[in-house]
Amino acid sequence: MEKKFEELRKRCEDMAALGSAGALLGWDQNTYMPSGGAEARGKTLAVISELAHHQLTCKETGALIADLHDWAQAKGHDSFEGSFLRALKRSYDQEVKIPAELVKELSLATTAAFEAWHKARAASDFAMFAPHLEKVAELNLRKAEALGFKNSPYDALLDLYDAGMAREKLDAIFAELTAGLKPVIKAINERADKVSNAPFKGDFAPETQLKLSLEIAKALGYDLTRGRQDLSAHPFSSGISSPDDARITTRALRDWLPACVYASIHETGHALYEQGFPKEFAFTPLAGAASLGMHESQSRFWENLIGRSRPFAAWALPLYRKHFPGKFDSCTPEDIYRAANRSEASLIRVEADEVTYNLHIALRYEIETQLLDGSLKVKDAPELWNAKMQEYLGVKPAKDSEGILQDVHWGFGMIGYFPSYTVGNLISAQLHAAARKDLPGMDGLIAKGDFAPILAWLRAKVHTQGAKYKPEELLQRAIGEELSVAPFVNYIKTKYSELYGFKA
Repeated sequence: MEKKFEELRKRCEDMAALGSAGALLGWDQNTYMPSGGAEARGKTLAVISELAHHQLTCKETGALIADLHDWAQAKGHDSFEGSFLRALKRSYDQEVKIPAELVKELSLATTAAFEAWHKARAASDFAMFAPHLEKVAELNLRKAEALGFKNSPYDALLDLYDAGMAREKLDAIFAELTAGLKPVIKAINERADKVSNAPFKGDFAPETQLKLSLEIAKALGYDLTRGRQDLSAHPFSSGISSPDDARITTRALRDWLPACVYASIHETGHALYEQGFPKEFAFTPLAGAASLGMHESQSRFWENLIGRSRPFAAWALPLYRKHFPGKFDSCTPEDIYRAANRSEASLIRVEADEVTYNLHIALRYEIETQLLDGSLKVKDAPELWNAKMQEYLGVKPAKDSEGILQDVHWGFGMIGYFPSYTVGNLISAQLHAAARKDLPGMDGLIAKGDFAPILAWLRAKVHTQGAKYKPEELLQRAIGEELSVAPFVNYIKTKYSELYGFKA
């Protein structure tokens, strides 16, 4: 059996190498590829996707999984072999249901959609992207039907990103979140002038922003011998099936410093997770996160729970002064803390504060589910988007680029992904509360820029487990809890009632 396992492992290494090549080409497409290369890149990515799919779903792989499954499970639930087969079988059981032709069609369509999104966003013209979104929705529906579902096609897509998640659970999560956040938002709106973000407004040279954000990323633990930061239209991170190549991108707005700083911290959180997988997991089914929600919990943990904390402001202020001489001389750490946490309705999700962020996700969730079940036509999506922005946040986009075209995910073909951000927010609050119990001097560590103990805690609890366990099992093992809305709502109430001076 050991010989068969080595044969299967070699097959998985080849699959992962193909996936890594695709990920690297995708990173290049987002950063340095000339726009004229889109068609050729699409064909290349389609072939890679098709080859990887075939390698996973072919009869030889299926036979090895069947032969080895019981042997591997006998090694123990926590063993490398048992976890390897369990993770691989889950992927195999999903992918074997999806026709190879659909995989290729999706790859070609999403490459074209991504380029169309870029152009449509630059022109602020949804009509340029609409036919591509129609195709993406149609192909995702076919994918959901191939995978199979009990109640909703959206459930099949959700399960790809967050195993075990379903619309029924999400509906309950968003209902509880909305009920908990509404009174906080109302109280903040009544005291809007209590907190100012003026220190972060001005003229900040983009190249200096990149130096500042990279210095922060390094301080958090991002290893630049195994990663790099570049610019892209929409910030993202990219793992290449190994902890030795985890790349991030950011963006810089000349008049608004947090866009770069917090995008970099967010993506650094993702990269720290990727760099934290054990080396033995490289190029195996275990070289990944337990779920996309768990992945997002890491980015949101560092971006918000750490990066928007009071002690972080005290540590970061000297860095702001170093990179932008004269601009922050009159600021106190408290000024920086308050500026980083002003809550106000934002048109742009990636710039939304902690209080209102999940409302952006709820909006996208509603649109995705309606596109998939056919109750919303693509041509009517911008109108619904704008109406929901007005309903949820009290603001209305003046143009498509600050509305329905702001996110790249649909251009990537990712329908069912957005709820992972909300799931990640919830988990981040739960992890933060647990970390504070285990590290009673956490605020002091942050204030002096000693992030290593916090990263070590996350490595032990989350990162080193890779994809060994489903998200609910990993959360139980890490902190002994199930996914819960209450810790996040309590965190928001405590923090913002103190900031804005109201009784929670």
